[in-house]
Amino acid sequence: MLRSSSVSDHHLRYSAEQVVFQEVPGQVSLAYTITGCPVGCKGCHSVDSWPVGSGQLLTPDYFAGRLQQYQKLISCVLFLGGEWQLEALIELLRLSREKGLHTCLYTGYDDVSLAIRQQLTFLKTGAWVEALGGLNSPTTNQRFVDLRNQQLLNSRFITD
Repeated sequence: MLRSSSVSDHHLRYSAEQVVFQEVPGQVSLAYTITGCPVGCKGCHSVDSWPVGSGQLLTPDYFAGRLQQYQKLISCVLFLGGEWQLEALIELLRLSREKGLHTCLYTGYDDVSLAIRQQLTFLKTGAWVEALGGLNSPTTNQRFVDLRNQQLLNSRFITD
């Protein structure tokens, strides 16, 4: 069960904003590490993002400005978490799609709501389990799916 955020402003908060090239195959992504993650995977590389209410506000106005600034430089927006604030995440996903961008969510859960899935191009599911490895491991429990055709893209992360 997802815990709801205690943040009263109903906006997502983020601890990192960066342009990334490897997290979504074939895409240049503006990525946000969303704070307040309730999953708490042992060995998480983003433990600093766990505290609810930490980080900078990610308001729709700020986000729209960033999309404008990166226009024609990015092809995707990636949220590393945020599914625990359904309405706020969906609002930002819709803004991304209105700008013609692909959308992706990394979640530690095995699935997300249909309302979120309908706004996504790509979805990475599954908690981090150190013994199984991440997307670049053939033994991983995580799945990276292109939701347009349900194609599993895990093989795109594995290098020889």
